[in-house]
Amino acid sequence: MNRAAPVIGIGDCSDCGTCVEVCPAVFRINRNTGVVEAVELSEYPEEEIREAIIYCPRDCIAWEEGA
Repeated sequence: MNRAAPVIGIGDCSDCGTCVEVCPAVFRINRNTGVVEAVELSEYPEEEIREAIIYCPRDCIAWEEGA
């Protein structure tokens, strides 16, 4: 688990849903806005998020330290 938080560069995101498929415990599509977002958690599953980062076609997921 990691204390840093994943962030999505909304301007670069194509809302493809790959991150939601790879790591549904962290990423979801906001029902009101239709935009992909990261859920706030006290700790994040590092391996699953690393996989989402790798498979993101727009390279718009990153870790934000100290979140």
